[in-house]
Amino acid sequence: MRSVLAAVGAVLAAAAIAAPAAAASPSPTATGPAIGPPIGPAIGGAQLSGRGVVVNYPSGAVPRLPKIKASAWVIADAGTGQVLAAKDPHGWYRPASTLKVLTAIALIPALNPNATVVASKQATTVSPNIVGLMRGHSYKVSDLFTALLTISANDAAMALAQATGSLSRGMAVINAEARHLQADDTVAVTPNGLDAPGQHTSAYDLALFARQGLQMPAFLKYDRTTSGQFRISKKKSVGLWNQNTLLATYRGALGGKIGWTSAAGATYVGMARRHGVTLIVSLLHCPALTEIKAGKSLLNWGFAVDGKVRPVGTLVGPEQPPAATPAPSRPAVTAERAERADRAERAQSVGSGPSVLVAAGFSGVALLVAGIGFAYNRRRSRC
Repeated sequence: MRSVLAAVGAVLAAAAIAAPAAAASPSPTATGPAIGPPIGPAIGGAQLSGRGVVVNYPSGAVPRLPKIKASAWVIADAGTGQVLAAKDPHGWYRPASTLKVLTAIALIPALNPNATVVASKQATTVSPNIVGLMRGHSYKVSDLFTALLTISANDAAMALAQATGSLSRGMAVINAEARHLQADDTVAVTPNGLDAPGQHTSAYDLALFARQGLQMPAFLKYDRTTSGQFRISKKKSVGLWNQNTLLATYRGALGGKIGWTSAAGATYVGMARRHGVTLIVSLLHCPALTEIKAGKSLLNWGFAVDGKVRPVGTLVGPEQPPAATPAPSRPAVTAERAERADRAERAQSVGSGPSVLVAAGFSGVALLVAGIGFAYNRRRSRC
């Protein structure tokens, strides 16, 4: 399991402090971000702090940016990390289902793909639930990830988050991954991106999530699945058809994720590779059904000018966690008690197959580093 998961206990410990603040903070509206760019220097470069379109055209002739009807977007080179152009890259917006990219890259390393998860009442009653999980039935983790990224299954997202032991623990893993990637504009409240008070992301952060996903073969396998069958029960199956039509209509397409709620508008993340260059495009708050066309236009522009325009910023790499120090003995006792208290809730959501968590003792280890991780995350917090 990746080292970032060691900070999960800290996130859980901080939840009582952070939750009231998140709930009280204004959430983004359909017309723009609630608060605007973060205070202080923008991560990735000073030009990325702007709210309008930023691009550095050279003195020579190069294609001009297409007109994009989106409140925020980023076009970046995944290999070099160079941001070729952007609009309001750090503005805070509702993510809709593009948040599922973060859910996937956070939970894929944490969960055993061959394990089974028993669908809970909470997972099966989320609305809209999309794939149609049935309460009390067991589902394979890898199948849930496929449903998550192909048909954007909201119930699968909930079941995967709960597969860590509880929904709160799953959300801690997801938010810890955002902090690890330096995606400081993102706060995840739901694992599926359905609108919730205090939940937001930015076009810049979506590009960070996509860049991380490109380095994960398992993510690409799930994300690039074009069709399949999902068994709901012994007598019922449903078809899976990838909603990201970029895969079928754009040369070099690698994957991506669409999103939509009435408040968020259309949101999108797309990735494509041509002639050895891999580009990422992310868009937030687009008119309905325009997001993939807009993504294609920005990708076309990016491939035409990559290496010819001076970048406006960079996609930062993951932040290294602080060096671990031995945990005191008393918190170790507390962690053991917390582990025993969690067993009942874990038993309700985890099936009888292989262990869902990749690393044994996940809960105890996470809580043992609570003191260290809490200080680290508080330092990184912006709100």
